[in-house]
Amino acid sequence: MTEKYEVIVVGGGAAGLSAALVLGRARRRTLVVDAGEPRNAPAAHMQGYLTRDGMPPAEFLAIGREEIARYGVELVRDRALDAARGDGFEVTLASGRTVSARALVVATGLKDELPAVPGVADRFGRDVLHCPYCHGWEVRDQAFGVLATTAMSAHQALMVSQWSKDVTFFLHTVAEEELSDDDLRRLAAAGVKVVPGEVAGLLVEDDRLTGVRLSDGTVRERSVLFVAPRAVPRTELLERLGAELGETPFGAYPVIDERGKTSVPGLWAAGNVSGFAEQVVNAASRGYRVGATINGELLMADLDAAP
Repeated sequence: MTEKYEVIVVGGGAAGLSAALVLGRARRRTLVVDAGEPRNAPAAHMQGYLTRDGMPPAEFLAIGREEIARYGVELVRDRALDAARGDGFEVTLASGRTVSARALVVATGLKDELPAVPGVADRFGRDVLHCPYCHGWEVRDQAFGVLATTAMSAHQALMVSQWSKDVTFFLHTVAEEELSDDDLRRLAAAGVKVVPGEVAGLLVEDDRLTGVRLSDGTVRERSVLFVAPRAVPRTELLERLGAELGETPFGAYPVIDERGKTSVPGLWAAGNVSGFAEQVVNAASRGYRVGATINGELLMADLDAAP
């Protein structure tokens, strides 16, 4: 049998839980389907969220789950495999369960694909980092490296120079000719050292990063390495339901309005699945707006259908 809800939220991160909290408080029968794969799981703490600065991500999510439960929101640890649109939305879960709802929120986030440099994945979230706003303060004034993945990595090298004046930009597989004149001028002005040559691996001693080794055997002592992963938004459900995607420099993301509504009526997107740069605080804000807007739309639809 198909279990019916008013709203289904796929994704149990900051965006999904925030939407569910608003909907639960609005007395909407809501289900959260959580696959348990938060993007920030490798990080020991999250930063920049007022009153939650420094909180471990797992603790943040645990509190969120407790809060939505107070308002009768159901949460299941499961994976949404498929979705179809008919009279509302029908979602098939990995457990074999089928659920339906009038509105569907996709808050499935994204996954980070790291460059295939030995040691990078093992150290990610520790001393291999990607976001200076998330981690810059904690590693300030240390010897930074920045591993280029595209020519756009020059921007990352410039940004991290706000937190340390000892920054080395490893071009890796990017040719220096790919950098613009403005990039080179700004890198020089920031005191960033530009090092050509492919990176072969990382040096780790006593469980801490100590250097970056180039393919020619040269070693540069570094204690922190910033890298920009390739962000892959988890848009499978949105695509199955026919939502319009728009190309960006960071991949294809759903086209949404300022409230999170996609091109498909009743289908919403929030959090990192809707944008590469959504921090936890931004994702929670998006989820709140989506939840409030859905509740209002459902209310007006019911009133308009009343005899």
